Amino acid sequence: MNRNDVTEKIITAKVSKGIQWADVAARVGLSKEWTTAGCLGQMTFDAQQAVTVGEIFGLTDEEQKWLQVVPYKGSLPTAVPTDPLIYRWYELVSVYGTTIKELIHEEFGDGIMSAIDFSMDIQRQGDPKGDRVNVVLSGKFLPYKTY
Repeated sequence: MNRNDVTEKIITAKVSKGIQWADVAARVGLSKEWTTAGCLGQMTFDAQQAVTVGEIFGLTDEEQKWLQVVPYKGSLPTAVPTDPLIYRWYELVSVYGTTIKELIHEEFGDGIMSAIDFSMDIQRQGDPKGDRVNVVLSGKFLPYKTY
């Protein structure tokens, strides 16, 4: 057994039981974005969170322990993603990445936006021309230090 096996079991239970990520997040007490990342093997749950996720998805004690292991982050199987939705994010960064970098550096200086001290919010935004996906990313700015 490994963390990928637990992720597959969670996905299987989610589908078979008709579970929504927002409902899991409400029980865990965290955002749907972070909780989903945890369930998909990209974040580490603490012991109580792992028990709650285990209850929801019918995980064994051993499987709950896997939820508490720090994962190898980065879940894409290929350098260039092939899933159409994920590819569009790749395309977005390919097209706008230098613009994002330039504007962050102009505003904050030389540094990075943290994916560790980070939050994300994904919402449906109604629009007469077709619903839109509204994504807000918020990461702490970390300046490069001189030494």
